[in-house]
Amino acid sequence: MSKFIKHAQEVFDIEIEGLKYLRDNLDREKFNELIEMSKKTLDNGGKLILTGIGKSGYIGQKISATLSSVGSPSIFMHPVEALHGDLGIVQENDLLIAISYSGETDELLAIITPAKRLGLHIVAITGCSDSRLANLCDLTIDMNVPKEACPFNLAPTTTTTALLVLGDALAMVLLEERGFTKRKYGSLHPGGAIGRAVTMRISDIMRPKEKLAISTANKTVKECLYEMTRVRCGATIVVNENSELLGVFTDGDFRRHAESDITVLDKKISEVMTENPISVNANILAVEALKLIENKHINDIVAIDDESKVIGLVDIQDLPGLKLM
Repeated sequence: MSKFIKHAQEVFDIEIEGLKYLRDNLDREKFNELIEMSKKTLDNGGKLILTGIGKSGYIGQKISATLSSVGSPSIFMHPVEALHGDLGIVQENDLLIAISYSGETDELLAIITPAKRLGLHIVAITGCSDSRLANLCDLTIDMNVPKEACPFNLAPTTTTTALLVLGDALAMVLLEERGFTKRKYGSLHPGGAIGRAVTMRISDIMRPKEKLAISTANKTVKECLYEMTRVRCGATIVVNENSELLGVFTDGDFRRHAESDITVLDKKISEVMTENPISVNANILAVEALKLIENKHINDIVAIDDESKVIGLVDIQDLPGLKLM
């Protein structure tokens, strides 16, 4: 084994052990109190303010972003900027979470008293429960870990990993406690694939009825092909007098029939259509249509309403443009 790989694996091992240590030694009563304080703050219209400097600050920014993305409004406040006016972003019903592994960071300590004067409750997350930061705050979460992955035990490595996971734990517990749903998650990520997957419905992506080739069972294949060409659709949807789905006939079906019998053009569409094709209710999530297309190896899915009447068509050719595949 390469000495580089061996060293890299040692770093993994040290940080994994640090996470296990934090997990097993996390003060359950105090963590529960942090959850209750955070939930009360958010339920009362407040926000969670993360603050820290250096590596703790970078991790604090990530924790804040994660909290906001799962329905727990949060911002990051740089302690130095806070001393020069950024304290104006805080409100009395907010909760300040101050991060410093040593608990002795002067720039961070400098904002604690001014924040208290503004009426904020303050939580310390630190590796030193008897530090100045811990003594100034209303609640202290001790996140002490055995050692850093750094050979000098100086560069924040295990500690920042542990802090990151602790922040994820806070965010995920709050997600569940506050009833944050997958649909709400999608609504906060409208520009991404996740958002599209959990918010777009069949009705949002289907070709509407007026852009489809819809036929009754007594029409000929030739007539149906003409209509397919006119509306630029690769399939004819065959319906009964109540607009209920009877079958589908695609341009691929025509080519397969024509190879052996060109007189197929004069046959009734009911003789050659695929009966009882796959259909979906227009109200279901669009991602379900994608699953059907992938699993059934089909190119088109008919969309129906609650009364089983045809109202649209999902065509595989449309999906890349919608960034659903």
